[in-house]
Amino acid sequence: MTLRNKRFKSSLIALALAAASSAHAASVAITNAKVHTVTDAGVLENATVVIDNGVITAINPESVAADQVIDANGKVLTPGFISSMNQIGLVEVSAVAHSRDADAKKADITFDPSVAFNPKSSLISFTRKAGITANVTAPNGGDSMFKGQTFAAKLNGEFDSVFSAKNGVLVALGSESKGSRATNLLALTHKLEDAKKALDKAAKMAAKNGKGDKDKKEPKRSEQEINALLKGEKPLLVYVDRATDILAVLELKQRFNLDLVLLGAADAPLVAKQIADAEVPVVMGALRNLPGSFDSLHVNLANAGKLDKAGVNVVLTVDGDSHNAHQLRFDAGNAVANGMDYQEALAAVTANVADAFNLDTGRIAVGKPADIVLWSADPFELSTTVEQMWIDGEQQVLESRQDKLRERYTTSSEMPRAYTK
Repeated sequence: MTLRNKRFKSSLIALALAAASSAHAASVAITNAKVHTVTDAGVLENATVVIDNGVITAINPESVAADQVIDANGKVLTPGFISSMNQIGLVEVSAVAHSRDADAKKADITFDPSVAFNPKSSLISFTRKAGITANVTAPNGGDSMFKGQTFAAKLNGEFDSVFSAKNGVLVALGSESKGSRATNLLALTHKLEDAKKALDKAAKMAAKNGKGDKDKKEPKRSEQEINALLKGEKPLLVYVDRATDILAVLELKQRFNLDLVLLGAADAPLVAKQIADAEVPVVMGALRNLPGSFDSLHVNLANAGKLDKAGVNVVLTVDGDSHNAHQLRFDAGNAVANGMDYQEALAAVTANVADAFNLDTGRIAVGKPADIVLWSADPFELSTTVEQMWIDGEQQVLESRQDKLRERYTTSSEMPRAYTK
C-alpha cells in the first residue's frame, strides 16, 4: 500500500470515528442537585438529571447509567436563562457603524436580520458566562412602524445556532416627535382589516369554486407576514407604553385573534387585569424606574411583581445596551427584592420567555433540550457563578474575551505591559 493510500485510509477511519463519536455523544448524569424544573414538578431536592444525545432523558431514575456522573453536592441546577429583545449577534461595538447589522432605514415587516447573525461575536461568550443559553435577538428596524422580525439562537457559538428564525413581527407604537400616535395605530388596524378581508374572500371563492390554495395568486412577502399574524403562526410583538395604547392593542388582539406580546408596557399595572384576562405576556425591564417620556410615567421597580400578582406572565429583559445582557440574573434578583415571587422571577427568564416566543427550551423536563446550568449557589445572588453549562447536551467553555484580556494584562512577562509571549 502506498503512503498516499495509507493516509487516505487513515483519514477515512478518522472520519468514521468522528461520526460515531458524534452519533453517540457521552451521556451525563447530574446527581444530588437542587433542581428548579420551572414546571409543575417544582423544586426537586437531591435530584438526578440525565442528559443524552442533546436532550433530557430522565429525572430521578431508579438507577443511574451514564458515561459521566457529576455530583452537584446540593448545588442549584436550572434551565438555561433566555435573554431577549437585544441585538446580540448583530452588533460588536455600538459606536462603530460597520459592526452594526440590526437596523436599516428602509427596513419593513419583511426585514429578517438573522441572515446577518454572527455566532462568533465576543458578546456571545460573555453573555453565556451569566448562565444564558439562548437569546431572542430583535432588530432596530427603520422608519416604518414595522421594525422587522425577531429570531432565536443558542449561545453555543456554532454556525447553526439560530434555531428559530423569523419568529415574531416587531412593531413600535406610541408617541411621535412629528405627527400623531393615531397614525400608526390606524395604519396597523387597516393592514389587519385589509388582510382579513382578502383571506375571507379567498376562502369563500375557494369554497365556491372548489379550488385549493394552488390556484390562488401568490401574495407579496409583506402580505404573507400579515397573513401569518392573522393565522396565529407567529406573535405580534408591540413596543407600547401608555395605557390607552395598550388597551387599543388588546382590542386588536381580540378582534383579529392575534398572538400578542407587549414590550415595555410602562403603564401595564394600570390595566393589569385586562392584560391578564387577555392572556398576553409582558416583556419588561425590571430596573426601569425613571420615565423616558410622557408615555412612561408609571415605571416602577415594583411593576414586575405587581403584574405577576395580577396573573400576567412576565418576561424579564435587560433594557439598554446589548453588552449588558449578562446582567439578566441580577435584574431578576432585583425584581424579587421588589416584590416578585422567586419562582415566578425564575420563570420570567426561562419558561415564560420560551412560551412568549414559541421556543422549545426553558424547562427541565424529560424530552426537553438539555439547555441547563449548574450554579455555585442562588443564581440571583451577585457572588454566584456558573460552574458548568450544557447547551443541547454539549458542555460549554466558560471563558470570554474579557477573561483573556485579564490574563493578558496581569501575566508577568518580559514583553511590555499588556503583552504576553
